[in-house]
Amino acid sequence: MTVLARFALREALRRRVFTVVAWLTVAFLVLYALGVWQAFKISSDFDSGFQNVDGDTVVGATMLGLGIFGTLFLGVVLAIFLTLGAIRGDAERGLLQQLLVRPLTRRDVLLSRLLAAGGVSAAYVAAVYLGAVLITGAIGGWWPGNVLTPALALMGAVVLVTALSLTGSVLLAATANGIAVFMAFGAGLVAGLLGQIGHAFGSNTLESVADVASFALPFEALYQAALGELTSRETGLAGFVLRLGPLGGERDSGIGLWLWAVAYLVVIMALALRAFRRADL
Repeated sequence: MTVLARFALREALRRRVFTVVAWLTVAFLVLYALGVWQAFKISSDFDSGFQNVDGDTVVGATMLGLGIFGTLFLGVVLAIFLTLGAIRGDAERGLLQQLLVRPLTRRDVLLSRLLAAGGVSAAYVAAVYLGAVLITGAIGGWWPGNVLTPALALMGAVVLVTALSLTGSVLLAATANGIAVFMAFGAGLVAGLLGQIGHAFGSNTLESVADVASFALPFEALYQAALGELTSRETGLAGFVLRLGPLGGERDSGIGLWLWAVAYLVVIMALALRAFRRADL
């Protein structure tokens, strides 16, 4: 599996995937730094406009929340494009059959793809997130209370999306798979936003919809957990302001969420393996 994973990464390098990703990531971080610089220039307005609200905290948490969203989005794009044609696409090009005639099982092929794409995507979001944290701290002097947990949550979220995309590559053509996974990702984020709106306005229906979506698509729950950790130590009016809207997060990042994310990954990969074994190549 490790050999196959290395070959998958070498193929991505040959196609200059990582070169394009590197340049676009640098552009994203430069734009983020510009936004942070301008935002902290007006942070004093919060101090004068609201009592007991630290302007640097509001601006820092808000900007880093935007950074987390951008980081997850870029990581999801990378994960999907590394896996959207991983199984069916290789089978249609006649590449997969050449591997399976050797002493390799379909399970080895599937897990090696997950190891390569999931590992790269997880490392990528961790690096970009830490870069955003360093930029926010260096420019504005604000640091989140918990740095490690949001990074782990983002890594877990992008691995789950990778597993979904890899499962889709067994059943669907590359274009259809990419569209399906992107739409699932967007639906999860919208459901999380509806949950935040429902919490703010006391709508049990919207909160229930968000809970069901988080259960079906736990990458959204991990994303909300990452956001929530940014403001977990804030109380009073500051905490209330920071938890409003799509940048807030009330999702509990306790052990139950992590256990369900692991179980979800195992179930998704088991379904992918079953479908792969039954596929006529």
